[in-house]
Amino acid sequence: MSEKNRNIVHQNHKIQKSHRNQLLNHASFVVWFTGLSGSGKSTLANLLEQKLHQEGKLTYILDGDNVRAGLNNDLGFSSEDREENIRRVSEVSKLISDAGAIVLSAFISPFEKDRAYTRSLFTENEFIEVFVNCPVEICEQRDVKGLYKKARAGQIQEFTGISSPYETPNQPEIIVNTHLHTAEECITQILDYLKPKLENHPVAIL
Repeated sequence: MSEKNRNIVHQNHKIQKSHRNQLLNHASFVVWFTGLSGSGKSTLANLLEQKLHQEGKLTYILDGDNVRAGLNNDLGFSSEDREENIRRVSEVSKLISDAGAIVLSAFISPFEKDRAYTRSLFTENEFIEVFVNCPVEICEQRDVKGLYKKARAGQIQEFTGISSPYETPNQPEIIVNTHLHTAEECITQILDYLKPKLENHPVAIL
């Protein structure tokens, strides 16, 4: 704990995550979508949320652009700001998951050390990393936001995949190849993995 936080005392509350899971009748965890811009992270998160909502699961999406428009609107795209962006989102993901919701976080999150930090906040069963794999050439052809064109023109500095690296995840729980499979096929793959988690939840004891 840093010097400026040395007087903080953690409060333990009687109602825990397991009680909220029991109330909602499903476990809560984080599905973390990582990949290049244009790989399909937001599309998959949105589609997965629809599927889970139809099954009566409480969900919440944290999306890169949306978060940067509010909570993280003070951050740029330097390495330091990107690290802080992911740190804040990781902590928010943990809070929402603790509240009982299934969190779908869609962020480029290009650096392995930042993703490792996020993983460290959760138990093994609470964090599912989904590598949305798509070659940069295909992402650039899609260029759904026009960002690759701007990056090539020098209008965006430190753009992942062009002027800044993307570090491929070492051991993601799931790899979906959006250049080879449809969004529906990718969602089926993800749901097959999540099925055991959706059918079981902790027993709450007061």
